[in-house]
Amino acid sequence: IPIVQGLRSYKHDTYQGADAGEKKSIDQEPGSIEEESPETMGAGQRMASPPAAVAVPLLLLFVVPFWSHVASADGGAPAWTTALQKHVAFFDADSDGIVSFSETERGLRAIGLGAAEATVKATLINGVIGPKTRPENATTSKFSIYIENIHQGIHGSDSGSYDAQGRFVPAKFNEIFTKHAKVEPNAVNESELEAMRIANREDGDDIGRAASKAEWDLLHSLAKDKDGFLQKDNARTVFDDSLFVQLAKKGE
Repeated sequence: IPIVQGLRSYKHDTYQGADAGEKKSIDQEPGSIEEESPETMGAGQRMASPPAAVAVPLLLLFVVPFWSHVASADGGAPAWTTALQKHVAFFDADSDGIVSFSETERGLRAIGLGAAEATVKATLINGVIGPKTRPENATTSKFSIYIENIHQGIHGSDSGSYDAQGRFVPAKFNEIFTKHAKVEPNAVNESELEAMRIANREDGDDIGRAASKAEWDLLHSLAKDKDGFLQKDNARTVFDDSLFVQLAKKGE
């Protein structure tokens, strides 16, 4: 991944060398589904080196249900409590709960996209999700994404790996591999991902089908190994911000 110009001025804690394991932990809500970390799902496998020219911007369009957040102990930035929130909040450079077009663009540059590609994808992401999440009384650009309302970006024909609160659901994630991994037990290739998407299709849901295909195609391109398989451990890291963190560090 090429060095991103101006990366050090991009004020996100993960761009300042913070280790993912040093982040503050958040107590789970009573009755919530336990979220597994990438480390608990077979940390022995090594992450494949991602291609420089690809990233996962459209993964922001994964099923995005209702969320909750709490203020941090010092009264500062929100402390996101679910995997989905952390996934999106990576792009929130100033930690104000709003992802502007420029923040999305800089974030995409940080994880390896070129300037032109980052601009195009940021336009798509914020242009589609921003208006859906923007409160009626907001004074910011209509293309700003409000993490508070990210559930408005929900689409069908998905894997169900997030629940209605945006928490990671291990059982649904595991089904991707138990049902569709035919060649290797804990990895899926491109054709197996296509079979999964077909199985998840909902009647009349053209938008959801298109979004699902775009998301999984990008993830496969980003995290596949040298043999073209998306390993289970690697796929898991996209459901929070740990994959983005890793890519950003590679670009420093």
